[in-house]
Amino acid sequence: MISSNIIFNPSTPDLYVYGCLHDNLNTINTGAIIAYSGEKTGRSPKAKRIVLDSHTTDIWWGKINIPMSPELFSGYKSTAIQYLNQQKLVYQIDSIAGISSTNAEIKIRTYCTSAYHALFMKTLFKESDTMFDKPDFTIYDVGELDLNTATEKLDPTIKPDPTLESTLVSLNLSSMEMLMYGTMYAGELKKSIFTLFMYLMPLHSELSLHSSCNVDTETESKPTIFFGLSGTGKTTLSADPNRKLIGDDEHVWADWGIFNIESGCYAKCINLSAEFEPEIFEAIRYGAILENVVVDKNFVPNYADKSITENTRCAYPLSHIPNSVIPPITTHPTNIIMLTCDADGLLPPIAKLDPSQAIYFFLNGYTSKMIGTEISVTKTEQTFSACFGEPFLIWQPTLYGKLLKKYILKHKPDIWLLNTGWVTEQINGISQSRRIPIQTSRDIVNSIHDGTLCQQEFITYPLFNFQIPLLCPNIINSILDPRINGGPDYMAKLTNLYKKFEENYATLA
Repeated sequence: MISSNIIFNPSTPDLYVYGCLHDNLNTINTGAIIAYSGEKTGRSPKAKRIVLDSHTTDIWWGKINIPMSPELFSGYKSTAIQYLNQQKLVYQIDSIAGISSTNAEIKIRTYCTSAYHALFMKTLFKESDTMFDKPDFTIYDVGELDLNTATEKLDPTIKPDPTLESTLVSLNLSSMEMLMYGTMYAGELKKSIFTLFMYLMPLHSELSLHSSCNVDTETESKPTIFFGLSGTGKTTLSADPNRKLIGDDEHVWADWGIFNIESGCYAKCINLSAEFEPEIFEAIRYGAILENVVVDKNFVPNYADKSITENTRCAYPLSHIPNSVIPPITTHPTNIIMLTCDADGLLPPIAKLDPSQAIYFFLNGYTSKMIGTEISVTKTEQTFSACFGEPFLIWQPTLYGKLLKKYILKHKPDIWLLNTGWVTEQINGISQSRRIPIQTSRDIVNSIHDGTLCQQEFITYPLFNFQIPLLCPNIINSILDPRINGGPDYMAKLTNLYKKFEENYATLA
């Protein structure tokens, strides 16, 4: 039993209030919070553990889900509670993930000593009006405590995990508890709750999605789901001034429709600007948390500064997006857009997929890991991430693939592959590779939503056999087909990429 006083007092040293002038806001009292996570500025996937017991025998064990004994989890839990009970100030935050009207809500209780993490949980999830009699899931967040300290205090009969170092993020899916040691990166909290939903929803034949979602403004229907890893554009493209936002990262597709697991957003801030991401830029005001963003002596943020990390973030309530839908629920999707950040520029900016191709790309989850999202990622690197969310999967990827296939065949959305990575262009007669501008991706998405892209003539692309348009409104035609500017070795490179797809798919199918 945690016995410390439960107080909320945001004046602790890990939080700083700033007031800054944004010309378009006409105020100097934005009142956002600046928070710094210390050494860990991204997730620590090698520190993730799942308790192995009768509830988890059949999950997807391997490099993603590494087992931990119930005894070791219990030992670390006891040390965490002992540590919390010794502190003068402990925060208890009772919040809700999911939507109560969907019969898929999880009551989460978080214990922590960090005001930054307490505020994060209040921001990313719906705060309960009253304290729970009993939570469904409990988080013991002692992220400031090195795991080695806890290991030294273990009962000598308990065998520690020699592969763990200073950090641990562990879930016990029987007792419905989580432990967090050795990292103050708040993203670990939200992604652990998403992992919990990845476990629970398939038990009810419902599909958890690493995705954003928005809807038509007038009807609040015709949803578009954007699948993608961090850095591929989920948050940016779904925060569309011409559409209403359901959510930016975590959803569930159920028999009756789609709902957002969270009540807030967690946007990347690197190079954030009012011109290209106005919805997110203006969401940074009182009630928002800027994480690891560099500020000047007047506490004005410099979004271009990556001296702390490229993985700068902002957490803000969903209500900070003026055209959000609350409660964040909607009907079945009209469009599914699978986002890939192809750093090699081999895939076209846009392609249309049939249902079989959609499952193929979903299970492969091809993209590039972006710098800083995990602590070991220091350069953009090619990767396959099953279901566009491999770090958060609990069951075999094919189970999620079967659920997606069921919903696609039943509701028949149009399915697209959108490359937000690199493209080769001819500029002054010289081939140059550059990242596809945000506005170009927005223009393509707009043409999907207004129906003009579907009306274009399509051709079949080699090897992958998806369809690409010959024309797309507001887009330079030559970039739609990478063969045009890809150079003499383009097809050899594409063939090599296709072989990697086939090899990866063979390990999953």
